[in-house]
Amino acid sequence: MQPEIVCRRRHKIKIMQKIRNIAIIAHVDHGKTTLVDKMLYTAKVVKEANEFSAQPAGQLVLDNNELERERGITILAKNVSIDYKGYKINIIDTPGHADFGGEVERVLNMADGVLLLVDAFEGPMPQTRFVLQKAIEMNLKPIVVINKVDKLNCRPDEVQEAVFDLMVNLNATEDQLDFQTIFGSAKNGWMSTDWHKPTTDLTALMDAIIEYIPEPEELDGTPQMLITSLDYNPYVGRIAVGRVHRGTLKDGMAVSLAKKDGSRVKTKIKELHTFVGMGHQKTDEIKSGDICALIGIDGFEIGDTICDIENPEPLKPIAIDEPTMSMTFTINDSPFFGQDGKFVTSRHIYDRLQRELEKNLALRVEESGKDNSWRVFGRGVLHLSVLIETMRREGYELQVGQPQVIIKEIDGKQCEPIEQLTVNTPEECSGKIIEYVTIRKGEMTKMEMVNDRVQLEFTMPSRGIIGMRTYVMNVSAGEAIMAHRFLDFEPYKGDIEKRTNGSLIAMETGTASAYALDKLQDRGRFFINPQEEVYAGQVVGENAKEGDIVINVIKAKNLTNMRSKSADDKAILAPAVKFSLEEALEYIKEDEYVEVTPTHMRIRKIILDELERKRANR
Repeated sequence: MQPEIVCRRRHKIKIMQKIRNIAIIAHVDHGKTTLVDKMLYTAKVVKEANEFSAQPAGQLVLDNNELERERGITILAKNVSIDYKGYKINIIDTPGHADFGGEVERVLNMADGVLLLVDAFEGPMPQTRFVLQKAIEMNLKPIVVINKVDKLNCRPDEVQEAVFDLMVNLNATEDQLDFQTIFGSAKNGWMSTDWHKPTTDLTALMDAIIEYIPEPEELDGTPQMLITSLDYNPYVGRIAVGRVHRGTLKDGMAVSLAKKDGSRVKTKIKELHTFVGMGHQKTDEIKSGDICALIGIDGFEIGDTICDIENPEPLKPIAIDEPTMSMTFTINDSPFFGQDGKFVTSRHIYDRLQRELEKNLALRVEESGKDNSWRVFGRGVLHLSVLIETMRREGYELQVGQPQVIIKEIDGKQCEPIEQLTVNTPEECSGKIIEYVTIRKGEMTKMEMVNDRVQLEFTMPSRGIIGMRTYVMNVSAGEAIMAHRFLDFEPYKGDIEKRTNGSLIAMETGTASAYALDKLQDRGRFFINPQEEVYAGQVVGENAKEGDIVINVIKAKNLTNMRSKSADDKAILAPAVKFSLEEALEYIKEDEYVEVTPTHMRIRKIILDELERKRANR
């Protein structure tokens, strides 16, 4: 008979459970969600994609958010559960973008081990380091999965060595360094312990999870559960999700909600759910080590603890890295306000931001000191732009200012966020990229040739990275791979050269005409097409030179009885430049807003009137 083990809290550990809690972590686009989908197919939780639904081929089951499907990235962490050989495997799919690091940090609290996915060609990337560092700090056991070994020029053995070196640099323990490596192709649905010997399924990976990921300890004592995530159902409201740390939770049980501010609220679990497949179902009890969902808990926040009603012992709240960037959010006060959206008032926007704070741990909201305006802090442009895009699709109208990095005073010095930037690019583009980064106060730390491509690493201010992606993609004809992660706050690096080209600003409100745009083409490039409605003060294009110019884009051709060859020439217009939301946010100047509505996105001057702008500039 196995002897009982006494843990630090003097609560006995009982028999181990046939449960495995794993988080899938990796750099963006290294195949996390694809792998989870294949695991779901293997466990017959869902049918193959072409049988599963009428969605387009290649669409991922777990990326069920409309934004995730459009962008091909994971934004929100998700829980699924599969049954394999009598074991319950709880899988947590996490985002890969550094901007959504807050999602990764909180859900790792529910895991006992991680599957670290690494691209067999790219190897460890900046976000690989970030997520692995978090897992190592939390003492989670890793299984390394070298994915995409079917790629041309892949180098699985070198990548495995690079992962080992990275773990050593991150001070991994001996147990963590003794990791199992699985090779394969998630896209093609196979995994193997030897990449030279492809298989036909994921058996090697599934067996490795059972063998190498430690089972959760079932701890005796009063119940404790840290609320790590939340779900929502229109019939029952907000649902608290987390892992039972100690004791047992039962359906209908009276419990205490220990808030992060130290207060205690007595409440009751109306329904207790366990995760099964893609959803969850009602159960009578959940023992420590398993992940569950609680219905009926009012007023909870992520980081609160569910604990015993008589003797509440809260767990340590989740620690999240600080935001590095802020933007001004304000109501839409343009001449076209209220034409598209359902939610346009300051109360609507404020309430929506408060709801976002409940689940988005890396977000902060402050009053800006101006009426109907707030400063919203986040991890980066992508983090904040996803919030803006989500609000737009929900029917909100708002205006957003230029992204600003957060400046701190440390030891009497002005300090700014510094990031590690990695660019993988064709060799012929590397010179221009290095020159551009240097101008933006970046310092090259590494340059490595990998076949016909160059791997460049820099340290540079976050300010310098804003707006850089567009340049890198243009220079490399879309072939470069760019990623960055936050390092630390360091002394201010000095002024960085910003966009010098001025703006072309509409003179009056009306409908843009092809005739006017044709006559003004030598002034610069336009952001609008003929027949688009514009208003005075709207930025309709970019000046080819420095300085802003006010132009008349609604002027129509005079109609006369006289005919001439020159007068009858057709207008031949260059295609209008259309920005994505991130590109628009990175493009605008300090005196400009991006106006966002459910159907339109416009750039405008903060002060619409030309005379008032001149007075303000003076």
